[in-house]
Amino acid sequence: MSGEHRVLLVISGGIAAYKSLELVRRLRERGVAVRAIMTRGAQAFVTPLAVGALTGGRVFTDLFDREDEQDVGHIRLAREADLVIVAPATADIMAKMAGGHADDLATAVLLATRSPVLVAPAMNPAMWAHPATQRNVAMLAEDGVHFIGPVPGEMAETGEAGLGRMAEPLDIVVAALHRLDAPSLPGGGRRLAGRRAVVTSGPTVEAVDPVRYLANRSSGKQGHAIAAALAAEGAAVTLVSGPVGIPDPPGVAVVHVESAREMLAAVEAALPADIAVMAAAVADWRPAKPARGKIKKDGSGKVEPLQLIENPDILATIGRHRTLRPALLVGFAAETSDLIRNARAKLKAKGADWILANDVSEGSGVMGGDDNTVSLISAAGVDAWPTMTKVEVAARLADRIAEALTEVVE
Repeated sequence: MSGEHRVLLVISGGIAAYKSLELVRRLRERGVAVRAIMTRGAQAFVTPLAVGALTGGRVFTDLFDREDEQDVGHIRLAREADLVIVAPATADIMAKMAGGHADDLATAVLLATRSPVLVAPAMNPAMWAHPATQRNVAMLAEDGVHFIGPVPGEMAETGEAGLGRMAEPLDIVVAALHRLDAPSLPGGGRRLAGRRAVVTSGPTVEAVDPVRYLANRSSGKQGHAIAAALAAEGAAVTLVSGPVGIPDPPGVAVVHVESAREMLAAVEAALPADIAVMAAAVADWRPAKPARGKIKKDGSGKVEPLQLIENPDILATIGRHRTLRPALLVGFAAETSDLIRNARAKLKAKGADWILANDVSEGSGVMGGDDNTVSLISAAGVDAWPTMTKVEVAARLADRIAEALTEVVE
């Protein structure tokens, strides 16, 4: 496995173990070498033969297997991985990890590893919500263990639903690649070579006078991360950015603008493109007549009314282009209520292919924060993603875009 990123996948005994097969495949197609450990419970759901066929190597199952210990040994398994993933992670194995148990191969390796550990919990919602499980999660997080999921949804048990489903394999891959420094992965990150993309990011600002302006609360973190992720996949990216306090992403052509009209002009100048991701928080209105000088208070307590006019709708304008509309047009819906309903309405009204909907209500921490929770809305339905960093959301979106455009070509 020399020269490759190396992942050790620990599969524990839950019904979600069948998803580990997809997880292995997704990791392997991105150039990641995978070794697998299966607990006794995992083997009741998936066979070592099936897992081994996808990893391309031996599957390790027994701490006291003489042949395995002579060949590799649990300490070498623990030491040779760049990242350890536990998926699915049952309540039992997380309890053992928190308690420092080492009574089988999986827990012995987890106790011995010095590598980062990424855990994808999967269990009944009542088990996830139990105080004992939450104590174990808190303890593991304090120890530096990383988590992806769980996510809400239907359980395998009839009539059971709630927070406890394992994150989807592709979401786990995105989180894993982030931990492994994804852009440097061999065999991956070039699926958009030859494609052109335009991304908008940050706020737009609309002058009231030479000092004051109207704007939205956007840091640009999500849009900049998307531009970087598309560039990492090989796309030639033009990033049209409003005023932000973060650096330009590397490997991207950046056009700096201020107003919505300037942003629209820059986007149209960047066309034609195969991909457009409109992530900017564009001001919906602008002052009809910005003052040439600073507006002064006169001490009367009276405020002159500020007449506003509507700004151009950049997403809808691009969606209506007859000749220059990108093959894949993605918009964002930042909402404070009726998230999915409003996003579906925006998908239809703007002529977009996908809408990424996120709740930006007060207290959500999305605006200016490092994390985001989005749902991808398309004609096919709603795909709710777990809470991830904005970098992980960007990588997940870039992956979906690469897959969608590959399907179009095929």
